[in-house]
Amino acid sequence: MTRSPMFAATSTLFLLSASFMHAQATPTGKKQMTDPAKVHASAIVIDTHADTPQRFVDEHWNFTDPLNGGMLNYDSARKGNLGAQFFSIWVDPGQYPANASARRTLELIDGTLEQVRKAPDKLQLCTTPDQIIAAHKSGKFAVLMGIEGGHSIENSLGLLRNYYRLGVRYMTLTWSNTNDWADSSGDIDDATVKHHNGLTPFGKDVVREMNRIGMMVDISHVSDKTFWDVIETTKVPVIASHSSARALTNAQRNMTDDMIRAVAKNGGVVMVNFFPAFIDEQWRQAWNAQKPDRQKAQDALEAEYKAKGLPVPYAASDKIDREFAAKIGRAPFNSLIDHFDHIIKIAGIDHVGIGTDFDGIPVPPDGIDSAADLPKITTALMGRGYSADDMKKLLGDNLLRVFGAVQAAAEKP
Repeated sequence: MTRSPMFAATSTLFLLSASFMHAQATPTGKKQMTDPAKVHASAIVIDTHADTPQRFVDEHWNFTDPLNGGMLNYDSARKGNLGAQFFSIWVDPGQYPANASARRTLELIDGTLEQVRKAPDKLQLCTTPDQIIAAHKSGKFAVLMGIEGGHSIENSLGLLRNYYRLGVRYMTLTWSNTNDWADSSGDIDDATVKHHNGLTPFGKDVVREMNRIGMMVDISHVSDKTFWDVIETTKVPVIASHSSARALTNAQRNMTDDMIRAVAKNGGVVMVNFFPAFIDEQWRQAWNAQKPDRQKAQDALEAEYKAKGLPVPYAASDKIDREFAAKIGRAPFNSLIDHFDHIIKIAGIDHVGIGTDFDGIPVPPDGIDSAADLPKITTALMGRGYSADDMKKLLGDNLLRVFGAVQAAAEKP
């Protein structure tokens, strides 16, 4: 089985960990906190994936507005002590032509940046780990961005660099669609799609350029072969911004134990996804059984908008998915906790984090309605024996470490 080489940046990675842990670490000899509420409140909580930017652009909704059916806003983040959010810049390839991905990408970036402009007293754009820590200390919510789907760069390293200049700090190499240079897990079994056996030579150039400029490589959504090609190519740690464990829930989007071990060896971090189809096998099977009827409803919706000459807004298609999800019911909360527990046991506590996929999934598991419910994760995991230090790593410090290592290894001007 393919394994990653020893990376030159590894020593930098672990040196950096000390600097990012200093604000969180328990002094030697000091008794650790045992109250989950206090532990959660004392941590820098970071979520690496929420699809909220579509609401900014399509619904003209502001992050400081009431939730109004969503899963994440400023008030719910504050209630859940969520301190930093990577907003997903996702262009639906089914609604926007491949050669029009950049315009939609820029609109979503603009929509996110506008939130900071409109509420500078509450929100702060952050592009480095130090800025996240500083924003947290000043009481501001840290706004970050990650592109979901390499089709957004339209096969242009120049566009990739420009997205970085605008503040994007990670890119998911594929979404559910295989692009011109990387295979996706979402269509890997579709014989009508042209696949590349992982990364093409240009795809490897994309990974190298992301390493060079200091943009985190995100391997959520990619095919297994693409994953191993990335591990062989990257010189710095990678992230899985929103993926769970395939050993527990047999979704192709999830990561095998060997993949999880490889991310740990690489120094990276796996962020657990909250979508019931990725965390509960029974729910996944029920969801898949609905697919023909769900697709029929989505096709009818698309025909309606196509007749108007308009792309289908995500809120409209999501409404259909929510209606079908409601027929199944909520997945058990413990299914989510099991995935955290499993990944910790496979990779170690230094290599797990949170990637909710809020506003990009039809429903979270039972007990999680919005970001306000994130403290329940800390309570449940501490109930399984994890310490305050363990939780602070999982809640945010692990991501800060990887983010810092990637930026430290970037080519300096």
